[in-house]
Amino acid sequence: MKSNNLIVYCEIEDGKIADVSLELLTKGRTLATKLGIDLEALIIGSNLDGVESQVFPYGADRVYKCDDSRLYPFTSLPHASIVINLFKEIKPQICLLGATIIGRDLGPRVSSALHSGLTADCTSLEIGDHKDVKTGKEYSNILLQIRPAFGGNIVATIVNPECRPQMATVREGVMKKEVFNASHTGEVVNLDVNKYTNPEDFVVKIIDRQISKSKINIKGAPIIVAGGYGVGSKENFDLLFKLAKTLGGEVGASRAAVDAGFVEHDRQIGQTGVTVRPKLYIACGISGQIQHIAGMQESSIIISINSDPNAPINSIADYVINGTVEDVVPRLIKYYQKNSK
Repeated sequence: MKSNNLIVYCEIEDGKIADVSLELLTKGRTLATKLGIDLEALIIGSNLDGVESQVFPYGADRVYKCDDSRLYPFTSLPHASIVINLFKEIKPQICLLGATIIGRDLGPRVSSALHSGLTADCTSLEIGDHKDVKTGKEYSNILLQIRPAFGGNIVATIVNPECRPQMATVREGVMKKEVFNASHTGEVVNLDVNKYTNPEDFVVKIIDRQISKSKINIKGAPIIVAGGYGVGSKENFDLLFKLAKTLGGEVGASRAAVDAGFVEHDRQIGQTGVTVRPKLYIACGISGQIQHIAGMQESSIIISINSDPNAPINSIADYVINGTVEDVVPRLIKYYQKNSK
């Protein structure tokens, strides 16, 4: 069995592989091809018959499956033991996980046990070269883990030159989800749960489990009207809701607007919120810090409404309207209402 490949830990809920895992397989396929190695997927859970058919189209060459009734729903100890012990065996070069509740739990446990690095919330992953300034040693074909740092004031490239695997977590929506080849197939390796776990790993049992789904679907909205701190108040956000309703879109917000209490956290877009790719993104009173731009820069058309002509977001906007939200948004509402009849 080939080792030293790129592996994606795939989350599964109700028999369905999570979108973030499919997004990571899409990116992983590109990275693995560049490195000339295999792309692998690891699926741990219960009733996994045929689940590999969900990941093979995204380019996986090999799927490791660990199927046992005790492994679903997720609990930390057995999943961590399986990942750690499998990685000791197959020694992957790179491991990618979703920056989800599960990924944030599992990633640090695995990287700590294997003494590898872990970069959280990456916005970009590339393969490249690195030279250590102190020692002069050069490294080729390593994972460049890119994310905003120092409060978003810079974009940092983080490398893990010596330890393996190179590990990174990525938020849902940051990477594109794209089928590699609908008829692509590969090898399935069934793992024996007892080989990779201890009986003590199963001391925690989930008695009851409640999951409340968010009522706001801003990730899937084709039109988003987003507000920043510059909107000024909760009352002014009502204008954005009215505009969004007129356009058939959803309302989003920057972290500053959420922190100010203008809207709920579920609407937050950016590095610490959700990543969106709407057809139209109307940014109202948003300055455009790196963290926010990371969550919406893939929008097809960006309109910026801002009283500051030098706001950073204006540099990535397709159209800039210089003015206040109170002045511009009511005019847009009036115009769209008139022309939509």
